[in-house]
Amino acid sequence: MQLTKDLKDLANPKKKKILQRFFKTGKGEYGEGDIFLGVMVPEQRKIAKKYKDLPLKDIQSLLNSKIHEHRLVALFILVGQYSKSKDKKYVDFYLKNTKRVNNWDLVDLSAHKILGDYLLDKKRDILYMLARSKNLWERRISILSTFAFINNGEYRDSLRIAEMLLHDKHDLIHKAVGWMLREVAKRVNKSKAKAFLVKHKKDMPRTMLRYAIERYPEKERKMLMS
Repeated sequence: MQLTKDLKDLANPKKKKILQRFFKTGKGEYGEGDIFLGVMVPEQRKIAKKYKDLPLKDIQSLLNSKIHEHRLVALFILVGQYSKSKDKKYVDFYLKNTKRVNNWDLVDLSAHKILGDYLLDKKRDILYMLARSKNLWERRISILSTFAFINNGEYRDSLRIAEMLLHDKHDLIHKAVGWMLREVAKRVNKSKAKAFLVKHKKDMPRTMLRYAIERYPEKERKMLMS
């Protein structure tokens, strides 16, 4: 595929080493087995734009790849095709491939733009199913998809899914939930977000709480951390 050749031509061994450390690709780490070429995101976006009309069968081939940049470019193309058409086939395709959306940047750059956007005016049961998944990335997709709702002035599903994930054992979920709680406060309803934090602060992982209150005034941060 010419797209993969274009990415290979942009490979940077020094950046590859940095990215493989940053995305925790070592044995036993969350990104174990992920392979990087060392191509930065702006360059990947340019490649995605060049191949914006790539057929789904070729997007599938990219998502099946062990190379991180192949999967991220595939998702950039998928986001673009969905955004242009709003066709459900792209949402179904995304849901079929959630286990290939398997690092935090892949989730964060796609979930709310495809699944979240599609669910703005629909039932959201699928997000609650994903929140109960044993798969780390599906749980992250569930909470990150609600970013679309937050941007639309809604907060209820974000808080409900945050409550479901309060006792999740993974740091990447703590960070994602804290981030969405921070966005609820910033963009929609600070009083509701703060009430959630007051109610759950004793049970909430410290990382989640720190992310959630990052932009609160110092006095409020101290009160919530106490």
